[in-house]
Amino acid sequence: RIPSTLRDVINWCVKNNAYKEFNGATTGHFAVKLKNNQFLTSIRKTNFNDIENNGMVLVETDGEDNVIAYGFKPSVGGQSQRIIFNKYDDCNSIVHFHCPLKDNKIDNIPVVSQWEYECGSHECGINTTNGLQKFGNLYCVMLDNHGPNIVFNSNIDPKEVIDFITNNFDLDKSTSGFEKVYIKI
Repeated sequence: RIPSTLRDVINWCVKNNAYKEFNGATTGHFAVKLKNNQFLTSIRKTNFNDIENNGMVLVETDGEDNVIAYGFKPSVGGQSQRIIFNKYDDCNSIVHFHCPLKDNKIDNIPVVSQWEYECGSHECGINTTNGLQKFGNLYCVMLDNHGPNIVFNSNIDPKEVIDFITNNFDLDKSTSGFEKVYIKI
């Protein structure tokens, strides 16, 4: 049920350190819209670097605020994903990870403030949809000091999404402010 394009993009992101590990889980999220009221999203508090074993969670919506998730808690980005999918109905895939723009980025990606909004909230979804701009066959916005939301249709060549990420985002860096967390016992 996961389109091969989204699989290819996620696998490439995992291989290239887009999803940073923090306390046993990774930051960011991704999703695919199956129908108007149904999507698969990443599972909250899991390690996306082991996506082959962790999989995704099926979510069905019933109105603005009601969701039914089967088996796991959906990604914190689930609410904003719904809003984005509703506004950009030509798209069915989203990837989001936490990293900065490259200093020598290729595209003029819009940057919108994130700090006023809880990640994944209704307000975050509206903020993201209002900031998205089209680049070729995909849309993108950079959430300031947070990371990009990249939205596309699964009919796109995954190389276009991967090249866009490669050209514009520094996957070696994080926007979390933390590179490692040490716990003294």
